[in-house]
Amino acid sequence: MAESTQMEVETAAQTVTLPAKPTFKPLKAHEMSDGKVQFRKISVPPNRYSPLKKAWLDIYTPIYDQMKVDIRMNLKARKVELKTRADTPDISNLQKAADFVHAFMLGFDIPDAISLLRMDELYVESFEIKDVKTLKGEHLSRAIGRLSGKGGKTKFAIENSTKTRIVIADTRIHILGAFSNIKVARSSLCSLIMGSPAGKVYSKLRSVSARLNE
Repeated sequence: MAESTQMEVETAAQTVTLPAKPTFKPLKAHEMSDGKVQFRKISVPPNRYSPLKKAWLDIYTPIYDQMKVDIRMNLKARKVELKTRADTPDISNLQKAADFVHAFMLGFDIPDAISLLRMDELYVESFEIKDVKTLKGEHLSRAIGRLSGKGGKTKFAIENSTKTRIVIADTRIHILGAFSNIKVARSSLCSLIMGSPAGKVYSKLRSVSARLNE
């Protein structure tokens, strides 16, 4: 009797079929935020107003056509405004577009800044010379000169060996690249600020860049 009831339970358990898994379509960007439009605003510094005017189409086209994000220039507030559309494929596109515009405002060229739209692992890091060492007057001018080198030679050498892009804007330094590459570039720039000769920094860069390429 016990065996028959056990068999009945087993057969009953076997006949129960689970319902099919529901298939949900992926949510669009505007649906993720409950249909609310998301905004980003990027301030335009006075020294980047003219370059922005000249390069507006080069900035507008990839953001509007590829990222599917609306963009406009607010002349009164002097800000670039971005917002998501109904056909924006991914919510992260808005932040990528904002990072691209911000990189241009910092002084990066459009071919370099546009890589922020295409690659996820890139970002911009900024620091000031006074964060590394407090320098004033001629000492500060000499440190800025060491960072650039004759005709920008030192800056280009660091950029090419670390696969980064560097902007030296007065006492502020901006580096665009991947995390590990930024770390190496920042270390080289800090050595130059501290007073290391360019030759010593070059030799250290060669060994580090060889390790990065392995």
